[in-house]
Amino acid sequence: MLRIVHIYKDYFPVLGGIENHIRQLAEAQVQRGQHVDVLVTSPSPTRIAETLNGVRVTKAPRHLNVQSAPVSAAFPRDVARLTDGADIAHLHAPYPVGEACNLWFGRAKRTVITWHSDVVRQKALLRFYAPVLRRVIASADAIIPTSEPYARTSPWLRDHLDKCRVVPLGISVSRFDPDGAERSDRRDALRRRLLAAVRTTSAEPLVLLSVGRLRYYKGLDDLIRAMPDLPDAVAVIVGAGPMEAEWKALAQRLGVAGRVIFAGEVNDDELPAYYHAADIYVIPANARAEAFGIAILEAMASGLPVISTEVGTATSWINQHGATGLVIPPRDPRAIVQAVRTLHDAELRRKMGTAARRRVQAEFTLERMVARIEEVYREVLAVPKTAGRFGDSG
Repeated sequence: MLRIVHIYKDYFPVLGGIENHIRQLAEAQVQRGQHVDVLVTSPSPTRIAETLNGVRVTKAPRHLNVQSAPVSAAFPRDVARLTDGADIAHLHAPYPVGEACNLWFGRAKRTVITWHSDVVRQKALLRFYAPVLRRVIASADAIIPTSEPYARTSPWLRDHLDKCRVVPLGISVSRFDPDGAERSDRRDALRRRLLAAVRTTSAEPLVLLSVGRLRYYKGLDDLIRAMPDLPDAVAVIVGAGPMEAEWKALAQRLGVAGRVIFAGEVNDDELPAYYHAADIYVIPANARAEAFGIAILEAMASGLPVISTEVGTATSWINQHGATGLVIPPRDPRAIVQAVRTLHDAELRRKMGTAARRRVQAEFTLERMVARIEEVYREVLAVPKTAGRFGDSG
């Protein structure tokens, strides 16, 4: 049995790609017989300690936020306490507070970092944090980028490829299986509800779906700007976040608010029905902060073709242009319009959606991801500490 401590800023019930990934990974590790702790921050100044599906979760009291990074004065002490005697401290980057605390106070036998994304927008923070981050990278025993393209193009990782072990993120594919009478009934009922108050030029409009936290790099303003030229389409946006008010106002100004549905946060049980009710998944990301895109996997597992953008990350590696969907330039509403018009062809959508589901089944399952990560753990633990860090020579 391994003792594993995952360190990040948030955990369930906070919704987000990294938060969902940590939850699925931690629960799967418990099912494989591991002892798993998760250390994050509480949404309030109150400490929370609970066990969720076998995972021991500590939420340190939150005192302030520094450029989207929650800070807890108790975090150093909690890192030292939970990692004492642990086999693996598993950091999830970017979270500068967690990384720095583990560097200075961590006591686990080995440190592994899943590199979800570079720090992209917080330039001021990075100027001060860069020297610490270099030490964090140098001291890690292994780094897990979620795709080879991201590892090769990251200014932080490209000089440390020797200690990188690529493990793509994975999902529970069966959860998004579109087949079955019950799922068809839920899909049809949701689609009727979504379209009940919508007026388009088509009796059966195309439903374009996007799922995720409403952050700037999702690029959904470009999707909204495309909507005036897609009068027979409806955009359904699932999620909440800092850009919500601005994007709603944009839809109003462009006169498309009646065809842009902000569905808000959707619980896990209801989410598959949204994918099944859609025709096309659209993620017009505009920055490297969209490093992978678990929602892309969910859409593909649901049998949807995907329209994604080329931002030099995993998004255009997961979604294969011409096979599982279309890859277009970022920040280009006209390209979105053209891609949607191409996918008006129902047979093309069906063909790409089938290929998308098969690709997820072959490469991006939760079981495959968990096993690969465990291989990394065992590899780093097999290297004597006196022989140097994993991936180092000598």
